[in-house]
Amino acid sequence: MVATHHLTAPIPTQLPELQPDTYFSETQWQVLFSLVDAVIPSIVAESRVTKRKNQLRIPQPQYEEAYEHTKRVMSNPPNYEKFQQFLEARPLENPRFSRLLKRIIQGVPIGDRKRLGGILNIVATRLGSLAATGYCTPVQEQPVHVREAIMQAWSQSWFTVWPIIAKTISKLARVCFSRIDPLLLELSDYKEFDYDYRPGPSFDYNFMQFKSGSEVETVETDIVIVGSGCGGAVCAKVLAEAGHKVIVVDKGYYFPPSKLPMTMEAANEYLYEGGGMVQSAVMNVVAGSSWGGGGTVNWSVCLQPQGFVRQEWADEGLSFFTTQEFQNCIDRVSDFMGVSDAHIRHNHGSNVILNGAKKLGWAAKPCPQNTGGAEHYCGHCSLGCATGEKRGPNVSWLPTASRSGAKFIEGFNVSTILFDETYNPKQATGVLGTWTSRDKDGNVHTPEAERSQRQVQIKAKRVIVAGGTLNSPLLLMRSGLENPHIGKNLHIHPVCHVNASFDEDIKGWEGGILTSVCTSFENLDGKGHGVKLEPSSMIPFMVLFEHPWRSALQWKLDALRYRQMNTYISLARDRDTGRVYPDPDDGRPIVDYVPSAFDRKHILAGVIALAKLCYIEGATEIWPFIQSAPSFVRRSKPTAPAPEAEAGEEDDIDQGINDPDFVAWLTNVERTGVHFPDATFTSAHQMGTCRMSAHPARGVVDPEGRVWEAQNLYVADASVFPSASGVNPMITTMAIADWISRGISRDLKKGDRPRAAL
Repeated sequence: MVATHHLTAPIPTQLPELQPDTYFSETQWQVLFSLVDAVIPSIVAESRVTKRKNQLRIPQPQYEEAYEHTKRVMSNPPNYEKFQQFLEARPLENPRFSRLLKRIIQGVPIGDRKRLGGILNIVATRLGSLAATGYCTPVQEQPVHVREAIMQAWSQSWFTVWPIIAKTISKLARVCFSRIDPLLLELSDYKEFDYDYRPGPSFDYNFMQFKSGSEVETVETDIVIVGSGCGGAVCAKVLAEAGHKVIVVDKGYYFPPSKLPMTMEAANEYLYEGGGMVQSAVMNVVAGSSWGGGGTVNWSVCLQPQGFVRQEWADEGLSFFTTQEFQNCIDRVSDFMGVSDAHIRHNHGSNVILNGAKKLGWAAKPCPQNTGGAEHYCGHCSLGCATGEKRGPNVSWLPTASRSGAKFIEGFNVSTILFDETYNPKQATGVLGTWTSRDKDGNVHTPEAERSQRQVQIKAKRVIVAGGTLNSPLLLMRSGLENPHIGKNLHIHPVCHVNASFDEDIKGWEGGILTSVCTSFENLDGKGHGVKLEPSSMIPFMVLFEHPWRSALQWKLDALRYRQMNTYISLARDRDTGRVYPDPDDGRPIVDYVPSAFDRKHILAGVIALAKLCYIEGATEIWPFIQSAPSFVRRSKPTAPAPEAEAGEEDDIDQGINDPDFVAWLTNVERTGVHFPDATFTSAHQMGTCRMSAHPARGVVDPEGRVWEAQNLYVADASVFPSASGVNPMITTMAIADWISRGISRDLKKGDRPRAAL
């Protein structure tokens, strides 16, 4: 371990240079920028207009009322000058905003980018604009108030394509703005790292290096593990400690605590799959992708799978899940990471769950954390954990594996699994992939073509695939496996958000991200399907990326209240499934998943429950992420009753959640429902695409993690879950990996025993 306590701020991580933006024409870019500009424009009072086309002007009385409203709803409002600066700032004039927008667009799959380009072409012409907007004048030539009206009309259109386009463009604007807008971050008092910055020690993995060359380099080992996340890291420790030669490979790179937390831009580039946005037509899908996998960016939560889930899996013929041995696996991985709820200091967001549930008679509890007994009062872990107190894969499991002799290769993209076809079923013999080095200064932002690259073949007695639910099935597909279940059975714990503002400064990014959970709605169908109610990450773009946009002024004023907000999720244990498949252009994972009516009903129940929790804890405004459902605004507290009022009158009673205004609003939200594209759905948990089964006709791997189609090939990550876990999946993934890796070790020690053909 290398100490870095002398640092007072994270070492910056540079971003790659932007690729050429010629995939869009100059006109297409003009159209896109003009629509993004309409979402978050410069807003000025009529008397201060200097650029009529690009400034949204509002009457002076309305402007003054906007400031008076801000003073009423904020405990620390900006002064008038700062308020003016905030409203008048035009994000498109900030070069960082434009670069970030282009960085996001360049990461979109080619097919989707072409479809977006086609829409931009249509509205750039007079005829197309007339059909799409009702105006002959092309969008990019319209003044900003007309462009804003167009975006509002598209959001409410009956033709599904236009709400989707409006949602996509407004999300681009909101994400870029909330990541980098200097005035938003200043007025929110947001800090990108803790005041008392003290990074934890880094670990020298002594990553294997190769010389450039055209010939394939060959390395031999007992076990090669593809993926360094929660599944692969546990396997590495168990197998290395058992005396086996282990090599762990990962396409991602290691970033030590001294480089964490990253900026929001860098974290999405280097710590998440697909630059932070896995492609899906309906869902916002987030998955970790760096050295340490999802364990590098997750929120420390260590909830064990519940009895009804274990029994469901056992009823599928997987009796292991109701054995004491499964619990032993859970206990082992938990004890190793020091999982406990004894040292938690809850922040405002988590206390809303705990205290609100108590007032409403619901069940809520602290969430155990994998922090080794540390308080870990940190809200930045979704950008990487600087303290090293979160004992995830790259802090605990992989260093321990290293001390037992495991070796590691970062920047290694596995293209295929190698097989000996003379056996029946065929036998895995290793993997083939491309290694890409860091540059001469140890960085990874420079073009891959300028760094050393080498094809490397790793020969092994056993191959463990642990690339995560999105990538593990794609590797099996690329390697020629044909089981029809590969990539199917995708569960994602779909969530819908609720934002709430309170009458005090909260600064929700301070303190543990998720340290409490309400469980009263987790079994709504009597079969283990329902929702858990949880606080969510308060990093700016994770709060504001889909905060409802109905007008430019409304959204900017709402964003100004970010420092007084909390965000919550209604997280469903989904019954129904989707699939993941490779993009035909570049092979990246594409998620095909639409929350079913069955699961949406549960999500909606959770949204209603979250609103009640926020109300009973004093929220002054509540926003479900449903475009057509207005926010609830709490009216001022009633004045004291007149002296002549009789005691016991209903007006003297604190109605709580029976407040007639609130009840009427809830009824409207229930009637509106959660439907795409009107509602926003997000996923940070993916499971099941290489599901475990008792028979090859029902899944991809057997009860010990062996792939049914091949010998010596295993999968050990969340993709083997038979169905959704219903809890944050880290502990379940680690426990299953512990079980699978111990079985592999036993088999290796007994000697190779070919499995009979099925």
